[in-house]
Amino acid sequence: MLRNHLVAAWRAVLKQKTNTVINIAGLTLGIAACLIIYLVVKNELTYDAWHQKSDRIYRVTLNEIDFNPSVSTSVLPAMLRDFPEIEQGTQVMYMNDVTIGVDAQPFADRLMLCADTNFLRVFDYTWLKGNQSSALTEPNSLVLTETTARKYFGAEEPIGQTVKLDNRLALKVTGVVADPPANTHMPFRFLLSLSTLGKDFKDDPFFDIRGAYTYIVLPEGRTSATIEAGIPSFITRNWGADIASRTRLPLQPLKDIHFDQRYLHNNISPTVSRTTYVALAGVALFVLITACINFINLATAQALKRAREVGVRKTLGSSRTQLVAQFMLETGIVTGIGMLLALGLTAVSLPSVSALLDVSIRALVLFTPQMIMLLLSVGLVVVLLAGLYPAFVQSSFAAAVSLKGKVRTGGLGMRKTLVVTQFVISQVMIAGTLIVAHQMDYFRNRDLGFDKEAVITMRLPDTDKRVLLAQQVMSIPGVEDYTLSVGAPTFGGSATYYEHPNMVKGDVADIKMVDERYFDMFGLQLLAGEPVRALPEGDTSRSTVINMTMLRSIGYKMPQQALGQRFVLGGQSRLITGVINDFQEGTRHKLTRACVLFYDPNRFYSISIKLSGKNMRNTIAGIEKSWSGVFPDNAFSYAFIDDHIVQMYRQEQKVYTAFRIFSLLSIFIGCLGLYGLVTFAAAHRTKEVGIRKVLGASAASILGLFGKEFMLLILVAFFIATPLAFVMMQRWLNNFAYQVNIGSSVFIITLAATFVIAAITIAHQAIKAACMNPAKSLKSE
Repeated sequence: MLRNHLVAAWRAVLKQKTNTVINIAGLTLGIAACLIIYLVVKNELTYDAWHQKSDRIYRVTLNEIDFNPSVSTSVLPAMLRDFPEIEQGTQVMYMNDVTIGVDAQPFADRLMLCADTNFLRVFDYTWLKGNQSSALTEPNSLVLTETTARKYFGAEEPIGQTVKLDNRLALKVTGVVADPPANTHMPFRFLLSLSTLGKDFKDDPFFDIRGAYTYIVLPEGRTSATIEAGIPSFITRNWGADIASRTRLPLQPLKDIHFDQRYLHNNISPTVSRTTYVALAGVALFVLITACINFINLATAQALKRAREVGVRKTLGSSRTQLVAQFMLETGIVTGIGMLLALGLTAVSLPSVSALLDVSIRALVLFTPQMIMLLLSVGLVVVLLAGLYPAFVQSSFAAAVSLKGKVRTGGLGMRKTLVVTQFVISQVMIAGTLIVAHQMDYFRNRDLGFDKEAVITMRLPDTDKRVLLAQQVMSIPGVEDYTLSVGAPTFGGSATYYEHPNMVKGDVADIKMVDERYFDMFGLQLLAGEPVRALPEGDTSRSTVINMTMLRSIGYKMPQQALGQRFVLGGQSRLITGVINDFQEGTRHKLTRACVLFYDPNRFYSISIKLSGKNMRNTIAGIEKSWSGVFPDNAFSYAFIDDHIVQMYRQEQKVYTAFRIFSLLSIFIGCLGLYGLVTFAAAHRTKEVGIRKVLGASAASILGLFGKEFMLLILVAFFIATPLAFVMMQRWLNNFAYQVNIGSSVFIITLAATFVIAAITIAHQAIKAACMNPAKSLKSE
């Protein structure tokens, strides 16, 4: 019996070639999209979960006015002393850009963590070479990742090799670990022993700007609440009641770090809203539902063709249960083929998709038991969603009526509902993509408050030679200007506490140490007073320029009112000599903070160079030549400010890319279904079209005949999709302090795009039907 059902099902699948191809294509794409999105979402939602103690590890953070992920290096020793229940603790410091010297050859590299001896006891990494327990004990000890070791030493034994850090420190390689998984908030290529920095940190001030990323491990069954309850008295005992009255040390669970958007400044890696990936999972569901709707629509539309088959089967004794089983088996065959093709498509496309979405997922993960079970579960859901309704519709036909070919499927309303649902999904996806694109453009290009075009920036390894380098750079064709500073506008800096008599409570300001060329080169808008000027050594005026955010915080409305006023910055009295308009100093996830700029040549750690925009490759080559002459032992490394801004919104770029990919996929699957329905409609209305043409109907009216029904459904879908998309995307935009307005133009474009896509999909079959010779379509009458 089963064999007969399988043979009959297979024949039915082969007989309906157009429907089968459309259904298999839709299901293949839909299931593949689900698998890919599942892997991406799982990768993001399991950040740092691969550490054995991940449920018990907490990062100690600082909350005074803002949230800071690092704390003074004196905090951990005091916590281990005052809270004996803490099982372990470790602290790390971060060095992003470094120069590594191997055999007198300098290389620019990045991602170096300075870690104490407990780091490898708190966090879990696969140890490949060396002694894990002592690898970070001695000063000048260095642990490499596997890829880094291979880069610098190839097939040679790395243990015992010596490299030079920033042309200053000779470091000995003491260990090699496997590359850490990509889903970690703390990526690294090098682990340097913290003792290399040659300082005992336990006496550092509580508000040490440099600070360290500090982690503690609590015993099993212990929550962070008991520790946090004792924090106020802990701060009072160690640093006084004044600091305790305005400061907290929140304990941040390790698994929450990647998603906690309160910590945007000074973070090791970007954070992202967890709801972003929940929304992406919703996109996967949308795509799969679209594919299932195709199946249901085409199956119910084909019900009339199979009416006599049902009548014959019932006459020969088939029960309704057997008919349902037969039609479900056909659905299972199509779904099974789609699953196999989806698995292959996912394996082939995963490397490209991983690159586009900036994630690291290997195709081998598809063949784990967990993924096989997931695939089977998705297949079962698809069979139930796509197969049950058509099976019950087709098996419900009465035998006598079916044999006469006079059945009514009763499914026209259902088909229209499902088509509307498809259009709703497509319009929500199109509108979402447009809004995300608009927000991304706002992030990167609008109202930055400074000129970012054709500007490169470099860290200076030796500030004593900065003037020499600047002089040489200015003689290079294609260089328009330069400036020395602690960092370009979006490269951050340090921050400290400030107070003013007009303020009830102090606040935190970002600090920029800049030279006299900074304002002109970056085009900062001066509103009152004068820009930062070069000051002679020993000058005590402490002239400072502030931004508008700070102006408002200290109680002034007009920039001129603040000129000549004094305020306290980091314990020092400073004079306000200028006011500038706000510029983007951090990301747009949070409101602009107060910012102060002043002259301090001792903190000019970087040089920014404005290029003419012509022959930039030759200009940069000239800069590299000058760099090599001034700093022969340091690798040349630079960054365009444009590229740096893009990196600031890397997580949002992932979302935008995902929306584009899967929106197009959802629309394409919907178009497949729409094409199938129009093909079916054209076949069943052939004689109607022939009669209309004989009676004088034009080709345009025939096209309208096929299109008007679907255009009406698009309008119905539009009125459902518009409020739905607005609410969903407004919730996403609420993750950002600065956001675009969702205007009516987004939905007008969405409606127009849906009309165009539907018209293109319908046009081929509609034109074919309109152009058919009526004699041919009516000859059988």
